[in-house]
Amino acid sequence: MAHAELQIGGRIKRLRHQKGLSQTQLAVALDISTSYLNLIEHNRRRITVPLLFRIAGHFGVEPGELAENDDGQLTGDLMELFGDDLFADSDLTNQDIRDLVQSHPAVGRAVLKLFDRVKELQRPEAARDVATSGYNLMPEAVSDFLQENANYFPTLEAAAERVRQEIDNVSEDFEQGLKDYLFNVFGTEVRQMSLPRGVVLRLEDHGRILALSDILEPRSALFSMAQHLARLIAEHEITALIEQSTLPQPDSVGLVRSVLSSYTAAALIMPYGPFFNACRDSRYDIERIGRRFRATFEQVCHRMTTLQRPGMSGIPLHLVRTDIAGNISKRFSLSGIHIPRHTGACPRWNIYAAFLNPGQINIQLSQMPDGRRYFCIAKAVIKGGHSYNAPRRYLSIGLGCSITHASQMIYADGIDLNAPAGAVPIGVGCRICPRHECGQRAHPPADHRFPVDGTQRMENLYMGNG
Repeated sequence: MAHAELQIGGRIKRLRHQKGLSQTQLAVALDISTSYLNLIEHNRRRITVPLLFRIAGHFGVEPGELAENDDGQLTGDLMELFGDDLFADSDLTNQDIRDLVQSHPAVGRAVLKLFDRVKELQRPEAARDVATSGYNLMPEAVSDFLQENANYFPTLEAAAERVRQEIDNVSEDFEQGLKDYLFNVFGTEVRQMSLPRGVVLRLEDHGRILALSDILEPRSALFSMAQHLARLIAEHEITALIEQSTLPQPDSVGLVRSVLSSYTAAALIMPYGPFFNACRDSRYDIERIGRRFRATFEQVCHRMTTLQRPGMSGIPLHLVRTDIAGNISKRFSLSGIHIPRHTGACPRWNIYAAFLNPGQINIQLSQMPDGRRYFCIAKAVIKGGHSYNAPRRYLSIGLGCSITHASQMIYADGIDLNAPAGAVPIGVGCRICPRHECGQRAHPPADHRFPVDGTQRMENLYMGNG
């Protein structure tokens, strides 16, 4: 019996890459032809229920988890794209977009890349010059790269675990052990020094001195050291991941290399096994875990999203980071919630309310227009300002999961997760949100035109008249 609705090719491909398997190797293990597996991975062939169970068993995941819709993020991104003013007269419906994703996902991704490029070219020339410096170009492509790999890279985990074990074997204090490892293996001495404003780390004397800014907070200094070591111990693995990717070469390579170095640094500071156990035992108590591993709130949240090891996986989480102006600088979702690609998120979302109470964890039950509910926490943090009159950055970090996993998090204690009126109605973005009654709209919905009515005035210009 064929299961016609399953579109799981992308997820199978990600799991295969995580295991380091070729298509031929996986096809042999599943007792199917390589050409058939290739068609399945591109969603061009239906998958039978017995084969679904064989694939799930091979990768050590539940069949239901494997069968989750793999193209929800692509659908949401395309809905946001076609909500742009450029397509105001196209008369495309959300169902048209869903049909495109189901039938031709590769075409949908190509359209998305083209639109990203259009947005890039629409930036002011000065902003494009900064972006093309090699470090901050194409953040959307980097987010797609993380999403395609479920933000889990087993080769980097293995490199980090090997070096962490070597450090722990000779030192009980990880920070001192890290410094000793850099010196004994790579001949690099770590020194705290006064560096120019904005510079947190600098290599001097042909790499023999790693200068750290003396105004860095201890946890940030530790992460900077770990990130430098990560570049040295995982250079081969990082290069291989970039070469195997579909990133727009060479535009986003510099940023991806830095992101993967940060991933490895986090794996060094928070080793997978102990960190997974800490999450499970403390029920994802971020601040408690941060104290144990000497990591910041954001670092712990980010590490939590990487717990995707088959047979030892954590809660499927989403992560978003935004500044006070609404610019989203980090976006990743395994929970199913859609995070806007080019626009700001819904103002009703607690990532913005968190700015009103810096340092406190803001909790919210959120409900999207499709009826799905999520459990979201957010905290506003301050970065920079390590010296008098130094500029500060205000960011909000959001983390969350489907309501079905909420009880596994300590932050859900005392909250009625089943209360019908307990969820805050949020959307993806005003352009594609169908909530015409929302009083916080910044734009009219793309598929709706409000008639001008001289007999009454709504509290918001873009609210519907019922």
